[in-house]
Amino acid sequence: MNELKERLAAIGLSPEQVDQAIETVAGFVKEKLPEQYQPMVDDMLEGKTPDLSQIAGGLLGKMKDLF
Repeated sequence: MNELKERLAAIGLSPEQVDQAIETVAGFVKEKLPEQYQPMVDDMLEGKTPDLSQIAGGLLGKMKDLF
């Protein structure tokens, strides 16, 4: 997250603009994701590593049904 903030600041955005840009993009991404995956965006914004097992488990479960 710090790297993203640094890159946005490097293009001349103020700290307030950096925070607003990140919140805007995160909100957009969350709108496009299924509800169960939206907390992963929040986790990443907080610097946490998201639990990707939900994605793998969901995909593997669906693939299992195909065979």
